[in-house]
Amino acid sequence: MDLTNKMFVVGLGEVLWDMLPEGKQLGGAPANFAHHVAQCGMPAYLISAVGDDALGEEIRSAIKEKGLDATLHTVPYPTGTVDVTLDDEGVPQYDIREGAAWDNIPFTAEMEELAKHTAVVCFGTLAQRSETSRKTIEAYVAAMPEEAVKVCDINLRGNYYSKEIIESSLKMSDMIKVNYEELEEVCRLVGIEFTDQHSVAHVLIDNYGLDMLVVTCGTEGSFVYCMDENASCVPTPKVEVVDTVGAGDAFTGVFVSGMLGGLEVRWAHMLAVEAAAFVCTQAGATPELPEDIKERV
Repeated sequence: MDLTNKMFVVGLGEVLWDMLPEGKQLGGAPANFAHHVAQCGMPAYLISAVGDDALGEEIRSAIKEKGLDATLHTVPYPTGTVDVTLDDEGVPQYDIREGAAWDNIPFTAEMEELAKHTAVVCFGTLAQRSETSRKTIEAYVAAMPEEAVKVCDINLRGNYYSKEIIESSLKMSDMIKVNYEELEEVCRLVGIEFTDQHSVAHVLIDNYGLDMLVVTCGTEGSFVYCMDENASCVPTPKVEVVDTVGAGDAFTGVFVSGMLGGLEVRWAHMLAVEAAAFVCTQAGATPELPEDIKERV
């Protein structure tokens, strides 16, 4: 790979098949993030791992079909799958298989070189449930340029998180995205009394030196808090929901792309909300975004 004068926006972590009622769909928060960043015309890249199996080959084909640059390591573990069930409002429940390929992402010399050419990395807490992938994420972040932006998407699934993982992720990050329910649990784990959302958001920013904290509140809107204490609040549009799988990843991908494109926080936030709402009207996490959203980014 020729990395001369190139800088990438990288999704690092799980890639898998979401086994939805209507069939399997490509998923995994970092993969969804990278897909939406690529749709916005940014130099996106995905790093993950798949098994030497049919599902792994299908993921490689799907990634290639989407035109997404990726390093997908082949490891001696099965390609990840998640059984997804939807309630009456399209909100998913996840049964995540353990011991998956994405739990075992190796850190290689090629990845270390790519890290030096990374403008933004987005990683989550879920891929850190295993020691191998957690150490890879930590090594990748450490190898990035000092001015590069580290984004962490807090995904508290089942019992696949701990105080250690949350605190480490907060310390590694410049920007955190979290939903309201997860924010309360994060505060409990790191010993911050949860008084109200606005107060604890700024406590987290101050305590961990964050540049930005994004809190999504479902139908109640979303908030972006910054170091200068200015907050952007955007209501959630009312749409016909098919499922909400991947809506948060679309939000993150479009928001980061908008900021990289030079948009002010408020405008990037509004586009991110619009993209997330659109994904809710589609099946699966990685639909094609409307052209007008991509053009405005």
